[in-house]
Amino acid sequence: MQRPAAEPDVREMRAAVLAVAGAAVLWSTGGLFIKLAPMPALAVAGGRSLIAGVFYLLVLRPNLRTARWSTAAAYAGCIVTFVAATKLTTAANAIFLQYTGPAYVLVLSPFLLDEPFRPLDAVCVLLSLLGMSLFFVGKVEAGQLTGNLLAIASGVFFALTIVLLRREAKTGTGDTIASTTLGNLIAAAATAYWAVRAAPAIGSLQGIGVLLYLGVVQLGLAYLLFSRGVRKVPAAEASLISMLEPVLNPVWVLIGFGERPGPWAVAGGAIVIAAVVARTLLPPPQRASTTSV
Repeated sequence: MQRPAAEPDVREMRAAVLAVAGAAVLWSTGGLFIKLAPMPALAVAGGRSLIAGVFYLLVLRPNLRTARWSTAAAYAGCIVTFVAATKLTTAANAIFLQYTGPAYVLVLSPFLLDEPFRPLDAVCVLLSLLGMSLFFVGKVEAGQLTGNLLAIASGVFFALTIVLLRREAKTGTGDTIASTTLGNLIAAAATAYWAVRAAPAIGSLQGIGVLLYLGVVQLGLAYLLFSRGVRKVPAAEASLISMLEPVLNPVWVLIGFGERPGPWAVAGGAIVIAAVVARTLLPPPQRASTTSV
């Protein structure tokens, strides 16, 4: 009697893992479609954020009154700087440098979440900084340098978003879905000027198609898949599966756009990813606690 009852659980877990993996794959296509967008970076960011925000409002129906403005502002900063970085530097540089964010999370957590900073965390932070430094080895064009710096800024905003969302979940002081929805609307409002200026390109068939894909599929549908998957997939496993995003992002751009990451970027990205994976696989021992979050 026990075996048949367990089979649906196995199928449900497999479906949950596939949902998280599907979300990571969809996220990874962002670099390619941002590159293919026929409008400037800030116009892409504004259009994508507006469509994603409307999608969340219609499908997820969050109560924006429960959103935290600090979290929303950090999320808005993350998505705008990432789009700008992807336009100005290689997609590999943008995604790998954004993924230095977990290192900043380790640094910020003791101050904002009252979580301890342990020796393993220090090693992971140093590895991430080492990997980040390799992106600036050799000749770097002025535009690419700006893109790299924006990608680092995106990583900082990414870290702030993670920490603030985690704080919302722990304290129950906000709705994470509402905060990310508000963040998309803030990003759209902040970049509206550039979106209006690029109206002819946005209104083209290519422009409409790219923005609809980025807003509805790459952000909206991916978030739905991820939110459903993480209900059953443990956080550590979900984090590892999500590493498909930085791995596949440069691959899609290479196939669809012909952009090749430099050898130093590949080396730096490998170090950054290794640091994140190591921190996920080797979490420090948890302090004893009688409460759950």
